[in-house]
Amino acid sequence: MQIEVDIEDPRWESLDLAARSEVAARAVLADLGVAPEGVTLSVLGCDDARIAELNEEFRGKPTPTNVLSWPAEERGAEAPGGVPERPVADVFGEIELGDIAIAYETCAREAQEAGKSVHDHVTHLMVHGVLHLLGYDHIRDADAQLMESCEVRILAALGISNPYEL
Repeated sequence: MQIEVDIEDPRWESLDLAARSEVAARAVLADLGVAPEGVTLSVLGCDDARIAELNEEFRGKPTPTNVLSWPAEERGAEAPGGVPERPVADVFGEIELGDIAIAYETCAREAQEAGKSVHDHVTHLMVHGVLHLLGYDHIRDADAQLMESCEVRILAALGISNPYEL
């Protein structure tokens, strides 16, 4: 697996975003039965100002958010609650997943407000982002249930508590 990590906000260095991204991506792939060999993705560790720009540009929402993702290809299931198509390697044996951007201030604030470790919260958001790259979504209720159950299962395998329990 190859993860290109671009750190725009130096505060990400203290959280070792590169290592956290790899742990999350490997856990997602293992859970879904996808071999990591040949898998590539990119991660941008930025601040709220930068993610607000990206959110406005790509979603028409000029506000910060915690994580954004841009899948390299559409893999989502048509039927609500359906499992997305598994990625298939190209002729070179590569699977390009896409890009993820994550905002430091929003992640840190959300973790503090929820009384959670920022490390665990960032790992959760990276799992969430990688699942988006693999076609999972949460717009429709049935899709949200499937995605959240995947997140909970993957995070449990990493020793992280269910982020949806209050």
